[in-house]
Amino acid sequence: MDRLIYLAMTGASHTMNRQAAAAQNLANADSTGYRAQDHRLRAVPILSTALPSRAFVVDASIKDVFTPGVITQTGRPLDLAVQNQGWIALAMPDGSEAYTRNGSLTTDANGLLQTRSGIPVASDGGTITIPPDSNVSIGRDGTISVLPTTGGRNVVNAIGRVKLVNPPEEQLVRGGDGLFRMQDGSAAPTDEAVRVAGGHLESSNVNVVEEMVNMISSARQFEMQMKLLTDAEQNDHAADQMLSAT
Repeated sequence: MDRLIYLAMTGASHTMNRQAAAAQNLANADSTGYRAQDHRLRAVPILSTALPSRAFVVDASIKDVFTPGVITQTGRPLDLAVQNQGWIALAMPDGSEAYTRNGSLTTDANGLLQTRSGIPVASDGGTITIPPDSNVSIGRDGTISVLPTTGGRNVVNAIGRVKLVNPPEEQLVRGGDGLFRMQDGSAAPTDEAVRVAGGHLESSNVNVVEEMVNMISSARQFEMQMKLLTDAEQNDHAADQMLSAT
């Protein structure tokens, strides 16, 4: 009885978490560069001589799925998509670095290259500022080049290079803001092998059909676990009646 109650109780709790993760994935199915999250559940016994029959269900692994998404052409000069493996480095306000695959970039009033949420893009020399009245192009290695639309129009200037990194996936952790960071808080080194496609964006890697199946499966598992709790309660009442009748 104890094992049934504890398995059903903790299983229902973590199944709700798994369903919430699936809902989060579905909500970001159209988010540029989003990485899906996968929850795996398993039962573990309690290491106690006093409670040998009890077991808990736990999240055996909360895994980020790093499969690349689909790259599509946008034609927008400040869009870039990381090809295959790699990340775009961002310069966070606290001086640390964070990493994203969302290459939909823009500039502020001063020309600072940043994400849509206002976080500056990191470069080998700090940050990148794009001068006004310029046409921008992004090279495969992340180099930002500008061609003035006034004055010397035939002079192309390289003004900076987006920092591109490719740390081991197991060393990355997702933050509450959706950005990834190194587990030890350090900055990942620049990886010369990472390539980007200017004028392109990468879609989310969420498989909508798979997530819908996970949602339905989790809902049915939750119903089953709640039914087990109800059955355990009914069995307990029946046992009490039998004991009181003796």
